[in-house]
Amino acid sequence: MSRAIADTPPLPADVEAREKQVSPWNVLSLESQLWIEVILLMALGIVMIYSASSIMAIRRFGDASHYLKRQFAFAGFGLGILFLFSRVSYRRLTEQVRWMLVLVVIALGLVLIPGIGTEVNNARRWFQLKSFSLQPAEYAKVIWIMYLSVSLSRKQDNIRRFGVGFFPHMILCGILSFLILKEPDFGTTFMVGCLAMILMAVGGVPLRHLFLLAPVAFAFFYRFVYLVPYRWERVTAFLNPWTDPLDSGYQLIQAWIAVGSGGLWGKGLGAGQQKLFYLPESYTDFILAVIGEELGFAGIAVMCLLFYCLFTTGMRISRVAPDLGTSLMALGLTMLLSLQALFNMCVVLGLVPTKGLPLPFISYGGSAFTANCMAVGILMNIARTGERQMAQDV
Repeated sequence: MSRAIADTPPLPADVEAREKQVSPWNVLSLESQLWIEVILLMALGIVMIYSASSIMAIRRFGDASHYLKRQFAFAGFGLGILFLFSRVSYRRLTEQVRWMLVLVVIALGLVLIPGIGTEVNNARRWFQLKSFSLQPAEYAKVIWIMYLSVSLSRKQDNIRRFGVGFFPHMILCGILSFLILKEPDFGTTFMVGCLAMILMAVGGVPLRHLFLLAPVAFAFFYRFVYLVPYRWERVTAFLNPWTDPLDSGYQLIQAWIAVGSGGLWGKGLGAGQQKLFYLPESYTDFILAVIGEELGFAGIAVMCLLFYCLFTTGMRISRVAPDLGTSLMALGLTMLLSLQALFNMCVVLGLVPTKGLPLPFISYGGSAFTANCMAVGILMNIARTGERQMAQDV
């Protein structure tokens, strides 16, 4: 893992030919594959958001399609961002990535100031722009991946030196994590750290340097999880939600009831009962439970297949990328989408403690949705450039 992924030897010609013969999917360009995968995930999300949110929308706004209309607006705006980032040369983006990171840090600082940032449920994470709220931490994840990939690729000659490959990147990671944790947003902080570890390990930073973070991680867990009552309650509820079934364990138990009652084929679209004010966050972070109840194991399996296709397409884009920096960038963006999906599913199924990570392209929300579209747009950009360069080399 200490070698850069650009050094991975290509597959033998006979293996590549055999892959193309058994997979008609490879006839499509990588960009086209991403379009199909993302559009299908968006479509599933829009359908399930309407099913999961209509009863809540009637109670709050007297309009069953309130959240559906807003999600359509997010989808339109997100597709515009996706198209924009797929067409603007990623090289121009990487040239400005330092300033983009500076702007993100400033935004993360401003959102913490009362009167500028908006506080909801004791968390100050959003800028309120009329009817739309902007969450800078969502965009910070994408820009952090871009910056770290470019920085690691430019420092390859001295990447194994502690003061070059490890220390300055961890200082920046610490600044981002501190600002996001102050909101507080533990899930995004966790994701920023995971992505940094993955990219540094693959980018050539010695593993012995990364292992130095073990005591830091322990101290972080002790200070920001064990000593924070509501976070520690999430851990204990994850271990045994039945010890407090009406409070800290309530949401997880309701999610289990939803998924379990769906069986193999589900109760039918719109026929779920847990969304009827039993399951909190049924159309945002816990929308997977509604999918399980209404579409059953089969519906969850189809959704997982789409995410798996998205993951494999992203990894192939990382292999065809024209240089190390963009290869790392493609890897990081792919892991961002994949890990968020994986952790969201694990949270709903009770495999990890509850964290606020939405299901990409499926959960209701604007900032996360558009940030994910930005990530996919950059992936498409890298895919098109890489495949064009490979065709010219042939």
